[in-house]
Amino acid sequence: MVDEDSAGRPAPPDTPLLDLFRLDGRVAVVTGASSGLGAGFACALAEAGADVVLAARRSDRLHETGDAVARHGARWHAVAADVADPDDCERVAAAATERFGRLDVLVNNAGVSSVVPALRESPGDFRRVLDVNLAGAYWMAQACARRMSAGASVVNVSSVLGLVASVLPQAAYSASKAGLIGLTRDLAQQWSGRRGIRVNALAPGFVNTEMTGEMTDETLDRFLAGAPLRRLGTQRELDAALLFLAAPASAYVTGATLAVDGGLSGH
Repeated sequence: MVDEDSAGRPAPPDTPLLDLFRLDGRVAVVTGASSGLGAGFACALAEAGADVVLAARRSDRLHETGDAVARHGARWHAVAADVADPDDCERVAAAATERFGRLDVLVNNAGVSSVVPALRESPGDFRRVLDVNLAGAYWMAQACARRMSAGASVVNVSSVLGLVASVLPQAAYSASKAGLIGLTRDLAQQWSGRRGIRVNALAPGFVNTEMTGEMTDETLDRFLAGAPLRRLGTQRELDAALLFLAAPASAYVTGATLAVDGGLSGH
C-alpha cells in the first residue's frame, strides 16, 4: 500500500509498482459525472480504491453513476451542481470533506460543446461554453485546492482540440480547451511547490462516447484521417491515463498535458 502523502514525494524504492496506481483511502471529486467520460472516470477511480463525490447538473443520472461506483466497493455522494456557479463549486468541495473527511483528487471533466460558424455565434453562446469549460474548471479548482493537502492532484480534462485545429467550426470549444491547458500550467506553477498540489491536463482525442455518437461518419473520418492510429479511442484507454495523473504513479509530473488521441496532436 502506498503512503497517503506519497503523491507529493518519491515513493519508497521498494513500493510495488502497481501500488503506485492505487487510491485506497482517498477521496475524489468528478464533475460532469452523469454520463460519458465523467461517469467512466468515476468508476475508474472507484476501481482504484477511491471514494467519489459525483457532480453534474443532471442529478437524476448521477445515481446511475453512483450505482456503478458502488459495484466497485466504493462509497459515493451525489451533488447537483452547475460548475459555472462558484457557489455550487464550493458546495461540491465542501460535500467531499463533510462526507468523507478529506479531498485528494479533482477531475475537472464538466464541459459543453458548440458547433457554430464564428460569424453566427452569439455572445451568449460563446460565453456559456467558456463559463462551463474554462471558468467552471477554475472555480472548482479553487474550491477544492482550499481543502486539499500536500499530495493531492487536479486533473483538468481538456481536448485534442485545444492542441490542433478542428475540422468543424468550434471556436468557443477550442478556445476553452486551449485555455484550460494554459490554466493547468499556471495553477501547477502556483500550487505544486508551495502547496504540494499537482495540476495536470488530460487531452482526449476522439473517443467512442455519446458526443462522438452524434457525429456523422463523414465528420469522424475527417477527424481521424490525421491520426496515425486512425480509430476512435476507448473509455478504458482514457481511464488508464486519468488514473496515472490522479495517482502517486505521477508524483513527479505537474503542469503537463497528456494527449491520448491516437497520435493526432503529434502528427
